Amino acid sequence: MDHFDIAIIGSGPAGLSAAAHAARLKLSHLLFEAARQPANTIYKYQKGKHVMAEPGVLPLRSAMTFAAGTRENVLGTWDRELLGHKVNIRYQSEVSVISGERGQFTIALSSGISVTAGSVVLSIGVQGNLRKLGAPGEDLPLVQYQLDDPDEFRDETIVVVGAGDAAIENALALARQNRVILVNRNDEFTRCKDGNLNDVLAAIKDGTIECRFGTRVDHVSVAPDGSDMPVRFVAKTPTGVEPIGCHRVIARLGATPPRKLVESFGVRFPSDDPASVPELSAQYESNVRGIYIIGALGGYPLIKQAMNQGFEVIEYIQGRNIEPADEPLLRSKFAPYRAAPNVATGLLRIRRNVPLLSGLTTLQLREFLLDSEILTPQLGEVIFEKNDYTNTFFSIVEGSVLVEMPGSGRAANVALSAGQFFGEMGLISGRRRTATVVAGNNCVLIETPRRSMLKLLASVEAVRKTLDQVSLKRAVRQYLSAQIPEHEVDYLVEGAIIKRYATNEALFKEGDKADGLYLIRRGSVTVSRAIGSKEIVLSYVAAGNYVGEMALMSDAPRSATVRAAVPTECVMLEARRFVDVVARNTSMRGSVDERLMQRMSINQSMESTSDSGNLISFLMQQGLGEATDVLLIDESLCIRCNNCETACAETHGGTSRLDREAGPTYAQVHVPTSCRHCEHPHCMKDCPPDAIHRSPNGEVYITDACIGCGNCEKNCPYDVIQMAPAEVRAAKPSILSWLLLGLGPEPGMTTTTHDKNAPMKAVKCDMCKDQSGGPACVRSCPTGAAIRVSPEKFLDYAN
Repeated sequence: MDHFDIAIIGSGPAGLSAAAHAARLKLSHLLFEAARQPANTIYKYQKGKHVMAEPGVLPLRSAMTFAAGTRENVLGTWDRELLGHKVNIRYQSEVSVISGERGQFTIALSSGISVTAGSVVLSIGVQGNLRKLGAPGEDLPLVQYQLDDPDEFRDETIVVVGAGDAAIENALALARQNRVILVNRNDEFTRCKDGNLNDVLAAIKDGTIECRFGTRVDHVSVAPDGSDMPVRFVAKTPTGVEPIGCHRVIARLGATPPRKLVESFGVRFPSDDPASVPELSAQYESNVRGIYIIGALGGYPLIKQAMNQGFEVIEYIQGRNIEPADEPLLRSKFAPYRAAPNVATGLLRIRRNVPLLSGLTTLQLREFLLDSEILTPQLGEVIFEKNDYTNTFFSIVEGSVLVEMPGSGRAANVALSAGQFFGEMGLISGRRRTATVVAGNNCVLIETPRRSMLKLLASVEAVRKTLDQVSLKRAVRQYLSAQIPEHEVDYLVEGAIIKRYATNEALFKEGDKADGLYLIRRGSVTVSRAIGSKEIVLSYVAAGNYVGEMALMSDAPRSATVRAAVPTECVMLEARRFVDVVARNTSMRGSVDERLMQRMSINQSMESTSDSGNLISFLMQQGLGEATDVLLIDESLCIRCNNCETACAETHGGTSRLDREAGPTYAQVHVPTSCRHCEHPHCMKDCPPDAIHRSPNGEVYITDACIGCGNCEKNCPYDVIQMAPAEVRAAKPSILSWLLLGLGPEPGMTTTTHDKNAPMKAVKCDMCKDQSGGPACVRSCPTGAAIRVSPEKFLDYAN
């Protein structure tokens, strides 16, 4: 039986790099590949696919070269280098059994041949275990999970499901000669490389690709006879169910590790989560001493990362303790953390102290920290203020923070200690921070950007479950009563269900039996009642509140219909559990009763003035339910002087950010075209230079970093963003010169011109955030017709 120092299983980028380094060091090695060619996963990429070399900040450590290029060029280069390095590779050799221990492993092939090796490197991929749609019709003949040659299809309508690199690349290639509809279950692209992100957004902007954001598959079926399209893809979109006729469905939803095979080798996984990866040491060694795991199976699917690991693992096997390629970057991150003199210690303390991150492998944690910042605030330093619109997420590594909750004095404050996290409410709801947080003693925090946190939630199920569980408990306390005992909160949360609703979808209807209390954690709802032959809106309820308590407290059928004003997410507390807890807790009963009386008073007032309800309904139909600040004009007061537009242009370099005449009108209320500063701004989705921000006071604004790509203009459903060239301001004579000598333009006239050759940049209302007097449009209105109002104040305005 042949014996080798190192046996490498799988000739993907990681395996090729490991084998080439072993060959360069003249180590006895054997590289096993089950297919007929190396790099089988890349070989199966679509023809002509552009292979990216990311992350760009990392250097490449490998005897094999790699640079961004077409699939064919990459594979051709590697074929030549395999021969040049004299790598010992054996094709069509599927490994079925690995047994033994370090120094004497036996590797058995499915063909019956066996060899022995001192160490084993597992670099097998995961593409043999592709995820399916998980919906009826997933196995229909015209539903496929791989695309070999996009040029094979022409003049078809194709639905591509997924938001990762594979889905985006398939969609872009197919769109050259087909109509492509890309289905993304999230509101943005969080898991793809930056290059693919820019390309797909450009394609969506110019109409090359259609995209359904926030959309999931309901089912796939064969279309009825006589239909132009053989397949019916039924999607759940934010606005309801949409049947899409198409020729085929291509789902690119990633893959899961070949767990049973790997476990048969003795390797343990940290959880039952199908997407979990084996726990590895910093040297990529598994729980089986002498078996190392690198590449996609270890949680690092990027080619450059995998190739670096291939080089490093051979060094580790040889006993050389080299630094990982990302070590210098992480070392700078840990510099403020005095208790972590080196990266290894810092990683150990984070994994030990923060349960939310403990389920990540060392490799996943390193990648997470590259996107985050480690903070060491001083005692009493404010992390963020109540009503801020910041949306980063914080994990507490050391020390504590004090959350100053709304309520009566210090009794309402909550201390959070090491291992806990905060900031998730803003992450989920998109609304202002609900409390002020200040640093306690010896505080060490990890601050993670929203996009990175969403990426983690999408890729690691255990993290999402933990965050959901904690956020549910906090929502119960925040919405109902901070004084509820912990065991009562646990009782309520145990039966809680997270529900999502499309625009105008009913949470429950008038006359229904009460099924629970609905805590609104994202979006907003309207409460309406049938009066005569019409459904009249009685009230508007935004995230951070609850609905459904009336029927529960009175043990009667629902007295009103509640509908989602925008895509909405609720936590439903089971009716029986809620009633039980209220009966046992007088403080909670008092809080609920007070809210109940307020709502009954509002409803009675609205019922007596049905026109007010019609106005609220009109405003909701214009999408104002997702707004945080809206410009409204009372046309009974407006004299059409256009001072609002003129003042806006004067304040913003000659380009007005509002169109007074445009927009719908109901009765005397006009909604001009002007930014609404949405809870979850559509314009922020996929801004390549990260030029769109939200100030602590809520204003959504565009910085000078704008590159004029137009993604925000395309993503905004309300047409409030425009592309404009740079302005050139002219010297403006004083008003006295105009009065006495007639010099210069009259007051209010623009004094700017535009350079037609200058690059276009996005402009939108920023609510004059840098002007001490507030929005110029409101200040300049001589009759008070123009007002700024938040959705929570719609009821006051309607009355």
